[in-house]
This record gives sequence, structure tokens and C-alpha cells, in this order.
Amino acid sequence: MRYFITFSCYGARLHGDELGSVERRQNLFGSRTLESDPLRVEAGLRRMEECPYEMDGISRVVVLEAVKEVCGYRGWSLLAAHVRSNHVHVVVEAEVAPEKVMSDFKVYASRALNLAGREEVGRRRWARHGSTRWLWRDQDVRDAIRYVVDEQGEPMAVFLGEVP
Repeated sequence: MRYFITFSCYGARLHGDELGSVERRQNLFGSRTLESDPLRVEAGLRRMEECPYEMDGISRVVVLEAVKEVCGYRGWSLLAAHVRSNHVHVVVEAEVAPEKVMSDFKVYASRALNLAGREEVGRRRWARHGSTRWLWRDQDVRDAIRYVVDEQGEPMAVFLGEVP
């Protein structure tokens, strides 16, 4: 199976943020985003146990290398990845559930950041879940890869494999 996986850094996208967010129970393809609500964002910030996490250039490269490592170790095909300052996009082919893939990406990335001495070991880096979309058709895969590689603004830490 092929998946488009996105996960955000801790505190990067709070409900009510002007960039938009989706209620977890209504996270379906094409779902409308929530309306901007500064009071909801403020309440979310107060509930956070740590300050929001953001990756610098070195951390982004460390995370990209960790994504490549886990794919190699697990035998998954990495088709594309783009590690941004506050989120990660990955297009991958794997024979396990997408939630397992995303979980492994987060675990490997956290371990690599710990080993690189980027922050304290217990630091919260990732939001609780993320988006795990199934890509059924080759065109869906090509569209996801184009979005990940070409439509994120200024390239940061990017990987492009073979496009189907």
C-alpha cells in the first residue's frame, strides 16, 4: 500500500489557528477546516506542557535521514519526503498500516535527534497523531509527490525517489 503521511511538530497547529485545522473525528479527505478562533488558540497554548517545537536546518536533515533509515530497515519504499520547520510530509509504500509507519517515523526521528544532541532527551517533538492518507491510484501517488516536493514553498530537507 502507498500512503501520504503528514505529522506536525508539537504545538505547530492548534485548533482555531488561522492556517486551519480539522477536528480529529472529522479528518476525512476534503474536510473543511475549522474557522479561525484566536481564543481557542490561546486556550490550546495554555494547556501545552512545553513550548511549541520547531526544527532548525540541522534538525530537519537529521529527521530526513531518520525517515530514510527506518524505510531501509523496514523494507519500505520511500517515494518522497519533505521535512519542514514544523511538520513532515512523506509518501511511502509499505505493507503495514499507515499508523505504524507514522509511529516508526516519529520514533526513529526522535532517537536520531536525541543522538545528535539537538535538544533534551525527553522533549516533546511531535503532535499526538497526524494524517495518514491511502493513495489508491498511481495518479494519487504522483499528485502527492508533486505536492510534497514542489508545493511546500522554499525547499528545506527534501528527498525524491523514483516516481511511479
